[in-house]
Amino acid sequence: MVDVSQHNLVPEHSVLDEDDVGDVLAEYDIDRTDLPKIDRKDAALRDLETDVEVGDVVEITRDSRTADEATVYRLVVE
Repeated sequence: MVDVSQHNLVPEHSVLDEDDVGDVLAEYDIDRTDLPKIDRKDAALRDLETDVEVGDVVEITRDSRTADEATVYRLVVE
């Protein structure tokens, strides 16, 4: 079976701590529930060093054609 989380096209995912989440929400002037969602069982989250729980915010850093890299945030849902 292929481990999707290790594929070279899957961008880096990391769980933010609560201080960083507060900074992101303040920067964009949004609530946590305004973030796009990602399922807790998403294959890209499988091999994170931290256990991912519902309500966590995941930072995804991917390559971008117009900028060197783009950072997006997702709220973990069931």
